[in-house]
Amino acid sequence: MSKSSIIVAVVMLTIGIGGGWLAKDYIQPTTTQPQQNNRQAAHSKKNKQPLFYRSPMNPSVTSPIPTKDPMGMDYIPVYADDNSEEDQPTGTVKIDPVVAQNIGVRTAIVKRDILSHIVRTVGRVDYDEERIVRLHPKIEGWIETMRVDKTGERVKKNQDLLSIYSPQLVVSQQEYVLALNNLHILKQSPIADIRRGAEELVSSALERLKLLDVPEHQLHDLTQDHNIHKTLHIHSPSSGIVVNVGAREGQYVTPATEIYMIADLSKVWVYADIYENELPWVQLGDLVEMRLSGIPGRVFRGHLAFIYPYAEAKTRTIKVRLDFNNTELLLKPDMFAEVSIYADKQKSALVIPSEAVIRSGTRDRVLVVRGAGKFEPRTITTGVASDGKVIVLNGLEEGEEVVKSSQFLIDSESSLREATAKMLKPGLEDKESKPGPLQIEEGPHQHD
Repeated sequence: MSKSSIIVAVVMLTIGIGGGWLAKDYIQPTTTQPQQNNRQAAHSKKNKQPLFYRSPMNPSVTSPIPTKDPMGMDYIPVYADDNSEEDQPTGTVKIDPVVAQNIGVRTAIVKRDILSHIVRTVGRVDYDEERIVRLHPKIEGWIETMRVDKTGERVKKNQDLLSIYSPQLVVSQQEYVLALNNLHILKQSPIADIRRGAEELVSSALERLKLLDVPEHQLHDLTQDHNIHKTLHIHSPSSGIVVNVGAREGQYVTPATEIYMIADLSKVWVYADIYENELPWVQLGDLVEMRLSGIPGRVFRGHLAFIYPYAEAKTRTIKVRLDFNNTELLLKPDMFAEVSIYADKQKSALVIPSEAVIRSGTRDRVLVVRGAGKFEPRTITTGVASDGKVIVLNGLEEGEEVVKSSQFLIDSESSLREATAKMLKPGLEDKESKPGPLQIEEGPHQHD
């Protein structure tokens, strides 16, 4: 190699070295911004130190050093920036799209629907209290003849039941006959006051006999033939069944003596008990169907007539009264029956699937879909439930979308994140009343 060639090589080497240093000072690196951020994040993650370690099963249990729980599971490190992103509220959850798909997230639309319910219970047939007659004599005396003396006998209205001898009744009849005789003598008197006094005396004596329940046929006979009857006939005031006979022939009776108890069974009452949670469903007038083992194949239809204003202390149930027609007299008091109360429909009610509600014991929550992969936990007020649906009284609007499956997994992770955030920031307010959305990286979910 010549001397000139060596000189040229040295000069070119010098220029190259100088150009390299110049490029270092004035030319920016060609690495893309995302790659630079990733390297910085990895470097930061590698260099930062955990604040503490929490138990994987109970976030309130922490340790300043790495350790294991009684089950051998490693404590999870907690870093200062775990929930520091301003656009992610407390409780934000991120789940891999594959995991979101595997847990099977399904949703349902909040809509208005008609909800109905059937209350099934056991009833007991009883007398209609408004159709029970307790017969007492209005005079004192002795029973001479009993024409109806057996319980269970059917009687008709105005049927002759028994005869009573009463001295009081004899005296009253005598007064009436004397008044009639007096009127017969004085009705031709030219003095008007005398005629009027005789008429008033007859009217007063007749009214006294009527008040003693002397039947019409005896009054007619007494008026026509003036013959005094020794005994008083007592007639049935209504049709029905003799439930009780309280006196016998020859017995001395007073107005305090209940001679007969007569019940009209053409209509009966049925008593049934319903539980407290079924009380919001029922109301007066609801249709009722009843079936009895003693009358197979027959379905009796009635209605709910009364809801008692108190609960039974021992059973914690509420008694209701049902009305049924019983013209065939098939329903007998103290029979037991299977009762179905078709509760009135809840019209225009906002409903969601019952499985969508997360019940924590103190409040009910749902996960509302806020967008692709975003779920917001929200506290709601629920009403009655039936057929797999529950009425929402407050907290949701028609058309919103809620999660109805796998929401417990999402809610559990949200609760762990929120508990961790509160330990990092002791002054953090409880955001349960208005929680932020739960962030799940976008992945497929099913919608019903």
